[in-house]
Amino acid sequence: MDIYRVKPGTQVDLSQWDPNDKALFDKSKSAGREALVEYNGRLEALQELLYAEGKRRVLVVLQAMDTGGKDGVIRHVFNGVNPQGVKVANFKVPTAKELAHDYLWRIHQETPGKGEIVIFNRSHYEDVLVVRVRNLVPPEVWGRRYAHINDFERMLAEEGTTILKFFLHISKDEQKARLQSRLDEPEKHWKFNVGDLEDRALWDDYMHAYETVLSETSTEWAPWYIVPANRKWYRNLVISDVLVETLEGFDMRYPEPAGNLDEVVID
Repeated sequence: MDIYRVKPGTQVDLSQWDPNDKALFDKSKSAGREALVEYNGRLEALQELLYAEGKRRVLVVLQAMDTGGKDGVIRHVFNGVNPQGVKVANFKVPTAKELAHDYLWRIHQETPGKGEIVIFNRSHYEDVLVVRVRNLVPPEVWGRRYAHINDFERMLAEEGTTILKFFLHISKDEQKARLQSRLDEPEKHWKFNVGDLEDRALWDDYMHAYETVLSETSTEWAPWYIVPANRKWYRNLVISDVLVETLEGFDMRYPEPAGNLDEVVID
Protein backbone atom coordinates (compact mmCIF):
# COMPACT_ATOMS: atom_id res chain seq x y z
CA MET A 1 0.00 0.00 0.00
CA ASP A 2 3.03 2.30 -0.18
CA ILE A 3 1.65 3.78 -3.41
CA TYR A 4 -0.90 5.60 -1.24
CA ARG A 5 1.60 6.76 1.36
CA VAL A 6 2.65 10.40 1.11
CA LYS A 7 6.42 10.60 1.16
CA PRO A 8 7.82 13.28 3.50
CA GLY A 9 8.57 16.49 1.65
CA THR A 10 6.15 15.71 -1.19
CA GLN A 11 3.99 18.55 -2.48
CA VAL A 12 0.56 16.97 -2.82
CA ASP A 13 -1.78 17.84 -5.69
CA LEU A 14 -5.03 16.00 -5.02
CA SER A 15 -6.10 16.35 -8.65
CA GLN A 16 -3.38 13.77 -9.40
CA TRP A 17 -4.83 11.21 -6.96
CA ASP A 18 -7.74 9.22 -8.40
CA PRO A 19 -10.51 8.60 -5.82
CA ASN A 20 -11.80 5.78 -8.07
CA ASP A 21 -8.50 3.91 -8.09
CA LYS A 22 -8.52 0.19 -7.23
CA ALA A 23 -5.18 -0.78 -8.73
CA LEU A 24 -4.14 -3.13 -5.93
CA PHE A 25 -7.29 -5.24 -5.96
CA ASP A 26 -8.63 -5.30 -9.49
CA LYS A 27 -11.42 -7.74 -8.74
CA SER A 28 -15.14 -7.55 -8.11
CA LYS A 29 -16.89 -5.82 -5.24
CA SER A 30 -18.04 -9.18 -3.87
CA ALA A 31 -14.48 -10.51 -3.93
CA GLY A 32 -13.36 -7.39 -2.12
CA ARG A 33 -15.92 -7.95 0.61
CA GLU A 34 -14.79 -11.57 0.98
CA ALA A 35 -11.20 -10.40 1.34
CA LEU A 36 -12.29 -7.93 4.03
CA VAL A 37 -13.73 -10.79 6.10
CA GLU A 38 -10.27 -12.41 6.08
CA TYR A 39 -8.68 -9.12 7.11
CA ASN A 40 -11.22 -8.77 9.93
CA GLY A 41 -10.16 -12.12 11.33
CA ARG A 42 -6.48 -11.26 11.15
CA LEU A 43 -7.02 -7.83 12.71
CA GLU A 44 -9.11 -9.33 15.52
CA ALA A 45 -6.32 -11.75 16.43
CA LEU A 46 -3.62 -9.08 16.19
CA GLN A 47 -5.60 -6.61 18.29
CA GLU A 48 -6.07 -9.24 21.00
CA LEU A 49 -2.32 -9.90 20.96
CA LEU A 50 -1.59 -6.15 21.14
CA TYR A 51 -3.86 -5.85 24.17
CA ALA A 52 -2.41 -8.93 25.88
CA GLU A 53 1.20 -7.89 25.33
CA GLY A 54 0.43 -4.42 26.66
CA LYS A 55 3.57 -2.75 25.36
CA ARG A 56 2.57 -0.74 22.30
CA ARG A 57 0.06 1.95 21.39
CA VAL A 58 -1.62 2.55 18.02
CA LEU A 59 -3.29 5.78 16.92
CA VAL A 60 -5.42 5.79 13.77
CA VAL A 61 -6.41 9.22 12.41
CA LEU A 62 -9.33 9.46 9.96
CA GLN A 63 -9.95 12.68 8.04
CA ALA A 64 -12.31 13.28 5.14
CA MET A 65 -14.84 15.63 3.66
CA ASP A 66 -18.44 15.08 4.75
CA THR A 67 -19.75 11.66 3.57
CA GLY A 68 -16.13 10.54 3.07
CA GLY A 69 -16.73 7.35 5.05
CA LYS A 70 -15.09 7.75 8.46
CA ASP A 71 -17.96 6.02 10.26
CA GLY A 72 -18.04 3.31 7.60
CA VAL A 73 -14.34 2.57 8.11
CA ILE A 74 -14.83 2.24 11.86
CA ARG A 75 -17.83 -0.04 11.38
CA HIS A 76 -16.39 -2.34 8.70
CA VAL A 77 -12.61 -2.36 9.20
CA PHE A 78 -12.84 -2.88 12.95
CA ASN A 79 -15.73 -5.33 12.81
CA GLY A 80 -15.21 -8.06 15.41
CA VAL A 81 -12.38 -6.47 17.42
CA ASN A 82 -12.62 -6.47 21.20
CA PRO A 83 -14.06 -3.09 22.26
CA GLN A 84 -12.07 -3.34 25.49
CA GLY A 85 -8.90 -2.57 23.54
CA VAL A 86 -10.24 -0.30 20.78
CA LYS A 87 -11.68 3.15 21.42
CA VAL A 88 -13.10 5.87 19.18
CA ALA A 89 -12.57 9.57 19.93
CA ASN A 90 -14.85 12.05 18.18
CA PHE A 91 -13.80 15.68 18.07
CA LYS A 92 -16.67 18.08 17.57
CA VAL A 93 -16.90 21.83 18.18
CA PRO A 94 -14.67 22.60 21.20
CA THR A 95 -16.39 23.21 24.53
CA ALA A 96 -15.79 26.33 26.59
CA LYS A 97 -13.43 24.36 28.83
CA GLU A 98 -11.47 23.06 25.84
CA LEU A 99 -11.21 26.53 24.34
CA ALA A 100 -9.69 27.73 27.59
CA HIS A 101 -6.67 25.50 26.88
CA ASP A 102 -4.35 25.15 23.91
CA TYR A 103 -5.88 23.40 20.90
CA LEU A 104 -3.94 20.15 21.47
CA TRP A 105 -5.02 19.81 25.12
CA ARG A 106 -8.20 17.87 24.39
CA ILE A 107 -6.41 15.75 21.79
CA HIS A 108 -3.67 14.53 24.12
CA GLN A 109 -6.20 13.25 26.62
CA GLU A 110 -7.61 10.83 24.04
CA THR A 111 -4.35 9.29 22.81
CA PRO A 112 -3.95 5.53 23.34
CA GLY A 113 -2.51 3.82 26.39
CA LYS A 114 -0.38 0.69 26.21
CA GLY A 115 -2.18 -2.15 24.45
CA GLU A 116 -4.81 0.15 22.96
CA ILE A 117 -5.87 1.17 19.49
CA VAL A 118 -7.54 4.59 19.44
CA ILE A 119 -9.32 5.87 16.34
CA PHE A 120 -9.66 9.62 15.88
CA ASN A 121 -12.88 10.38 13.98
CA ARG A 122 -11.71 13.81 12.89
CA SER A 123 -8.79 15.09 14.89
CA HIS A 124 -6.35 17.89 15.72
CA TYR A 125 -6.19 18.51 11.96
CA GLU A 126 -9.50 20.35 12.16
CA ASP A 127 -7.40 23.18 13.62
CA VAL A 128 -5.62 23.63 10.29
CA LEU A 129 -8.61 22.78 8.11
CA VAL A 130 -11.92 24.22 9.33
CA VAL A 131 -10.28 27.15 11.10
CA ARG A 132 -8.35 27.98 7.94
CA VAL A 133 -11.19 27.63 5.44
CA ARG A 134 -13.72 29.46 7.59
CA ASN A 135 -11.25 32.14 8.73
CA LEU A 136 -11.81 31.38 12.40
CA VAL A 137 -8.25 32.40 13.32
CA PRO A 138 -5.69 34.53 11.45
CA PRO A 139 -3.24 32.87 9.01
CA GLU A 140 -0.31 33.53 11.32
CA VAL A 141 -2.06 31.39 13.96
CA TRP A 142 -3.03 28.35 11.91
CA GLY A 143 0.16 28.69 9.86
CA ARG A 144 2.41 27.79 12.79
CA ARG A 145 0.31 24.81 13.79
CA TYR A 146 1.81 22.43 11.24
CA ALA A 147 5.09 22.54 13.15
CA HIS A 148 3.24 22.13 16.46
CA ILE A 149 1.45 19.05 15.16
CA ASN A 150 4.62 17.47 13.76
CA ASP A 151 6.37 17.98 17.11
CA PHE A 152 3.36 16.62 19.02
CA GLU A 153 3.20 13.50 16.88
CA ARG A 154 6.96 13.02 17.07
CA MET A 155 6.72 13.06 20.85
CA LEU A 156 3.94 10.46 20.78
CA ALA A 157 5.95 8.28 18.40
CA GLU A 158 9.13 8.52 20.47
CA GLU A 159 7.12 7.50 23.54
CA GLY A 160 5.89 4.33 21.82
CA THR A 161 2.80 5.26 19.77
CA THR A 162 2.53 4.09 16.18
CA ILE A 163 0.57 6.68 14.20
CA LEU A 164 -1.29 5.93 10.97
CA LYS A 165 -3.19 8.76 9.27
CA PHE A 166 -5.75 8.19 6.51
CA PHE A 167 -7.30 10.84 4.27
CA LEU A 168 -10.40 9.32 2.71
CA HIS A 169 -10.33 10.85 -0.75
CA ILE A 170 -13.71 11.14 -2.50
CA SER A 171 -14.69 13.17 -5.54
CA LYS A 172 -17.12 16.07 -5.44
CA ASP A 173 -19.53 14.12 -7.64
CA GLU A 174 -19.42 11.15 -5.26
CA GLN A 175 -20.15 13.43 -2.33
CA LYS A 176 -23.17 14.80 -4.20
CA ALA A 177 -24.50 11.28 -4.75
CA ARG A 178 -24.05 10.36 -1.10
CA LEU A 179 -25.71 13.54 0.12
CA GLN A 180 -28.59 12.96 -2.28
CA SER A 181 -29.09 9.44 -0.95
CA ARG A 182 -29.47 10.90 2.52
CA LEU A 183 -32.29 13.06 1.20
CA ASP A 184 -33.93 10.33 -0.86
CA GLU A 185 -33.92 7.55 1.74
CA PRO A 186 -35.97 8.27 4.91
CA GLU A 187 -33.84 5.99 7.07
CA LYS A 188 -30.84 8.19 6.24
CA HIS A 189 -32.48 11.54 6.97
CA TRP A 190 -30.89 11.62 10.42
CA LYS A 191 -27.47 11.76 8.73
CA PHE A 192 -28.29 14.84 6.67
CA ASN A 193 -27.05 18.17 7.96
CA VAL A 194 -27.78 21.35 6.03
CA GLY A 195 -24.45 22.69 7.29
CA ASP A 196 -22.73 20.07 5.12
CA LEU A 197 -23.85 22.05 2.08
CA GLU A 198 -22.00 25.10 3.38
CA ASP A 199 -18.76 23.13 3.50
CA ARG A 200 -19.52 21.65 0.07
CA ALA A 201 -19.68 25.19 -1.35
CA LEU A 202 -16.12 25.62 -0.07
CA TRP A 203 -14.88 22.39 -1.68
CA ASP A 204 -11.92 23.94 -3.52
CA ASP A 205 -10.79 25.78 -0.40
CA TYR A 206 -10.90 22.54 1.57
CA MET A 207 -8.93 20.71 -1.11
CA HIS A 208 -6.19 23.36 -0.92
CA ALA A 209 -6.20 23.11 2.88
CA TYR A 210 -5.92 19.32 2.73
CA GLU A 211 -3.10 19.53 0.20
CA THR A 212 -1.14 21.68 2.65
CA VAL A 213 -1.86 19.30 5.53
CA LEU A 214 -0.76 16.26 3.52
CA SER A 215 2.37 18.04 2.26
CA GLU A 216 3.45 19.55 5.58
CA THR A 217 2.60 16.78 8.06
CA SER A 218 3.32 13.44 6.41
CA THR A 219 6.43 12.35 8.28
CA GLU A 220 8.43 9.19 8.82
CA TRP A 221 6.96 8.92 12.32
CA ALA A 222 3.36 9.78 11.35
CA PRO A 223 2.68 9.12 7.66
CA TRP A 224 -0.43 10.08 5.73
CA TYR A 225 -2.13 7.67 3.34
CA ILE A 226 -4.38 9.11 0.62
CA VAL A 227 -7.03 6.40 0.35
CA PRO A 228 -9.17 6.18 -2.81
CA ALA A 229 -12.62 6.25 -1.19
CA ASN A 230 -15.22 6.45 -3.95
CA ARG A 231 -15.50 2.65 -3.71
CA LYS A 232 -16.26 1.89 -0.09
CA TRP A 233 -15.15 -1.73 -0.26
CA TYR A 234 -11.76 -0.77 -1.71
CA ARG A 235 -11.32 1.99 0.87
CA ASN A 236 -11.85 -0.58 3.61
CA LEU A 237 -9.37 -3.02 2.06
CA VAL A 238 -6.61 -0.40 1.79
CA ILE A 239 -6.94 0.63 5.42
CA SER A 240 -7.24 -2.96 6.63
CA ASP A 241 -4.09 -3.95 4.75
CA VAL A 242 -2.07 -1.09 6.23
CA LEU A 243 -3.28 -1.89 9.76
CA VAL A 244 -2.66 -5.62 9.52
CA GLU A 245 0.78 -5.20 7.95
CA THR A 246 1.74 -2.66 10.63
CA LEU A 247 0.60 -4.86 13.53
CA GLU A 248 2.25 -7.96 12.07
CA GLY A 249 5.48 -5.97 11.84
CA PHE A 250 5.49 -5.55 15.62
CA ASP A 251 6.41 -9.25 16.03
CA MET A 252 4.35 -9.41 19.21
CA ARG A 253 4.32 -12.22 21.78
CA TYR A 254 1.84 -13.25 24.43
CA PRO A 255 3.19 -12.65 27.95
CA GLU A 256 4.71 -15.58 29.79
CA PRO A 257 2.43 -17.02 32.49
CA ALA A 258 3.13 -16.25 36.13
CA GLY A 259 4.56 -19.50 37.45
CA ASN A 260 4.51 -23.07 36.09
CA LEU A 261 1.00 -23.87 34.88
CA ASP A 262 1.87 -27.56 34.60
CA GLU A 263 1.56 -27.78 38.36
CA VAL A 264 -1.87 -26.18 38.51
CA VAL A 265 -4.75 -28.52 39.37
CA ILE A 266 -8.34 -27.35 39.11
CA ASP A 267 -10.62 -29.33 41.41
